Amino acid sequence: MNEPIRIVVADDHPVVREGLVAILETQPDFLIVGEASNGREAVERVLAHSPDVLLLDLEMPEMDGVEALEKLFALRPETRVIIFTAFDTDERILGALRAGAQGYLLKGAPRSEVFKAIRVVSQGGSLLESVVASKLLQHISRKAPAASELPESLTERERDVLALLAQGKPNKEIASALVISERTVKFHVSSILGKLGASNRTEALKLAAQQGLVDLGS
Repeated sequence: MNEPIRIVVADDHPVVREGLVAILETQPDFLIVGEASNGREAVERVLAHSPDVLLLDLEMPEMDGVEALEKLFALRPETRVIIFTAFDTDERILGALRAGAQGYLLKGAPRSEVFKAIRVVSQGGSLLESVVASKLLQHISRKAPAASELPESLTERERDVLALLAQGKPNKEIASALVISERTVKFHVSSILGKLGASNRTEALKLAAQQGLVDLGS
């Protein structure tokens, strides 16, 4: 039997947090290992329990979500984070993605979408709710790059890997789909990040969408 996905839930509203925990606990492959009511506690819980996924609200006391993200990635860069918030402004979305979040869901998203995001992100993938991806694409389409800013061309195989990354596929599934080793997938992902000038997969997808290499709304 596979190990359950260990989750920390951070939200300053007790009713929302407790309701979310109750919903997540209906899934046999999920295990809640910690709860936090502010950004500082979120960082502490992650460092104490080493969860597979942190479900993080943005607007919290003491330390907001983006600040908590930045602190976490400085202390534990392997942390996988999904933003779960009511805020859907371009600035909020971009701020969270730049800080390193692998997923972004709006409160009110179907529970099936929340479950899917946790499973995808825990396996190394990235996932943006469709409405968030749409807003992100609208934002970056208004900021088309100059020709001098275009990245080095991706190879055909790198484009194949990028397309699967855009679907939220982890390395293992990409390797299986393309009939290559996971080590080769990691090599291609590293090359893609370098060519796009990205520090992580989420940022790479954002930049790739900006260049028209992938469609995050599909």
